[in-house]
Amino acid sequence: MLTNSAPIATNTVLANLTEITPQNGYSAGGGAATSNAYSQTSGTAKLTANNVVFTASGGSFGPFRYAVLYNSTAGSGPLIGFWDYGSSISISSGNTFTVTFDPTNGILTIT
Repeated sequence: MLTNSAPIATNTVLANLTEITPQNGYSAGGGAATSNAYSQTSGTAKLTANNVVFTASGGSFGPFRYAVLYNSTAGSGPLIGFWDYGSSISISSGNTFTVTFDPTNGILTIT
């Protein structure tokens, strides 16, 4: 999910955040991080997934500054993490924005 509101430590579920307006290629709830995989080796757990790509069509969408990863299969949408892009971004029609996950170290690693 994309938002222009800074997540804080007390935000625990999706409803704690304000999503950008769904429009022009951006759907409510954001995009799905597919091919999720969890592995554990020698006491180190790692979560991986494919990158999420958003494409503006028929107009622009945004602004947003944060990409938020949450569990969409649980009722309240528990938050997993977020990425701060440093300043607000708007995507113009025909352009894409990709949330890139590290394929080696994963979305998160817990030791």
